[in-house]
Amino acid sequence: MQPDAPEQSDAELIARVRAGHVNDYEPLLTRHREQVFAIVARHVPAAQVAEQAHEVFVRAFLSLKTYRAEKPFAHWLARIAVRTCCDFWRQKQRHPETPASTLDADHQDWLETTAQGLAREQFAGEVARREAAEVLDWALAQVGATERMVLTLLHRDGHSVAEIADLLGWTQTRVKVTAFRARHKLRGILGRQLKATR
Repeated sequence: MQPDAPEQSDAELIARVRAGHVNDYEPLLTRHREQVFAIVARHVPAAQVAEQAHEVFVRAFLSLKTYRAEKPFAHWLARIAVRTCCDFWRQKQRHPETPASTLDADHQDWLETTAQGLAREQFAGEVARREAAEVLDWALAQVGATERMVLTLLHRDGHSVAEIADLLGWTQTRVKVTAFRARHKLRGILGRQLKATR
């Protein structure tokens, strides 16, 4: 009985895929599946996670010849995942399924309660957190796809400006300016909605 062959590195598998052994892409996919799903799950609706994660792996496969190994494959794949999520929101903005201009009564009530400055304890709990997250998702749908991605990477995922610049292939200045403009837009969107509910 022969001992198991040692596990091949990402670089070895990539070289084999580039040489035409396309079945060697499957171990790469398996190895990085959780990372990709985790990134995608933080940035798209739950019902879209599997489809968008699949899109990440398709894009990575088609772009494998451009991978230069200057950074680990996992990092290169993370960049593709972030950009795929950004493209998802761009597409959603071009073809909205529902009008984004209205909030239901529960969300308007939450905004009104927040605006009145009631004590934090009064609306603590899971329902309030869920409604707050839904209001934020609604507001984020009003800004551009790249602005949404910058804000979620910065505030939800806790990435630094430098990390976001690297993931998006931007300068740090562009990330800062985009985040500033996006926050300003969000304040305006929420402010207008608050006025409309009064």
